[in-house]
Amino acid sequence: MAINRNLVVMVKSPRIGRVMTRLGRDIGYVSAWAFYRQMLRNVLRPLARDRRWTTWLAVSPDGALRNEHIWPIRTPRVRQGGGDLGDRMGRVMVVMPPGSVVIIGMDIPGIRPRHIEQAFRELGAHDVVFGPADDGGYWLVGLKRRPALKEIFARVRWSSEHTLADTRVNLPAHWRIAELEILTDVDDGGTYSALKSKRGKL
Repeated sequence: MAINRNLVVMVKSPRIGRVMTRLGRDIGYVSAWAFYRQMLRNVLRPLARDRRWTTWLAVSPDGALRNEHIWPIRTPRVRQGGGDLGDRMGRVMVVMPPGSVVIIGMDIPGIRPRHIEQAFRELGAHDVVFGPADDGGYWLVGLKRRPALKEIFARVRWSSEHTLADTRVNLPAHWRIAELEILTDVDDGGTYSALKSKRGKL
């Protein structure tokens, strides 16, 4: 495993009606669950098998941590814990081993290993890196975490067009910021339909 490069994937136990619930309200909870399982196979597996970094799963709910059979690949796991998304990502940033940390979710079908490699490379010359989403949020956030870890996830309006802007407001003025390409967050029927039209049958 790679030293000083930690990729954290925020995941939920893949249960019908518990994952991608916003999408499920539009296309049905079984279809949303199937899409999530597809994401775990097609996006997570290539990332977790890449030896340029160590991949961690940050698991919710905490009780799913030890359920080996529900995860598509064996890789280290930690609990997300409680609170909003900012609380959970902040907690992950604290508990990771030394080195840079990059966090992603499982609702961006376009994530590829090249994006993760670029994020870690950007952290060689920057303090923070974002992967902006086209809805005003972000699909990736990474911190160098040295010389000190800063709390950057407080008072953020999550799942809104303000998410990235709110997070940037929390950054120290002297921090160097990098941004990757814009990707699409598939979290409702509209973005799902657009993806199907682009790729054909999912």
